[in-house]
Amino acid sequence: MRRPVSPNSYTGISITVMVRTPLTPQERERGERLGALLREARGERSMVEIAAGAGLSAETLRKIETGRAPTPAFFTVAALARVLGLSLDDLVRLCAPVEGEVPLLLSA
Repeated sequence: MRRPVSPNSYTGISITVMVRTPLTPQERERGERLGALLREARGERSMVEIAAGAGLSAETLRKIETGRAPTPAFFTVAALARVLGLSLDDLVRLCAPVEGEVPLLLSA
């Protein structure tokens, strides 16, 4: 028989809320530059084709291309670069901070 649980009793369950730091305008802009570059490199190829080749969902690629996912994981970007025939060096150069912007790795 189960005993009723008092609302004040401890259940041993804890909930941790993770809050992501809001992106800076510069991070959003870099994400938009990355998305535009990937969209241009995709050309007439379908989003589904490129996403599948990179092991992603088409929705993930759509979010990256539109800037709704402005900071994709490194291995996601590397997989997309491979499928699109882009070098990571070119991506870094083309998505580099604009003049006056502090590079992400140096801003910490």
